[in-house]
Amino acid sequence: MARDPEPGVTEELRSLEPIFHRVEAGSGREAFEAIASPDFLEVGASGQVYDRDFVLDTLARRHSQPHDDRWQIHDFEARELSDDLWLVTYELDQDGRRSRRATIWRRTESGWMAEYHQGTLLPPTPEPPIPDRGV
Repeated sequence: MARDPEPGVTEELRSLEPIFHRVEAGSGREAFEAIASPDFLEVGASGQVYDRDFVLDTLARRHSQPHDDRWQIHDFEARELSDDLWLVTYELDQDGRRSRRATIWRRTESGWMAEYHQGTLLPPTPEPPIPDRGV
């Protein structure tokens, strides 16, 4: 049964998300290796499974060039699954492209390591109706 997070853990994990989107985490492969476990897997929005090396190579290429990555996190939750394993879920809005995200984090002696990440696209938010002005 999931337990409520211990004090401070939610803030620690929030500082690591959205995983791999934060430029301040560093732009080199080494920075990404520091938070991705050796057995890390990602399931992309397409359902495709990506291993650690593929994800790290992709991120190193992405962060090697300047970009204006705008995003917002909504509905962030951290749930303790076991003594050293935590599930983080949230909604990520990247300039109107919305997705539900889930990351499993393991607390180690050297810090937090991501074990698994998944992103699932959400349908676009419908535009509000234009009021009838009686024209």
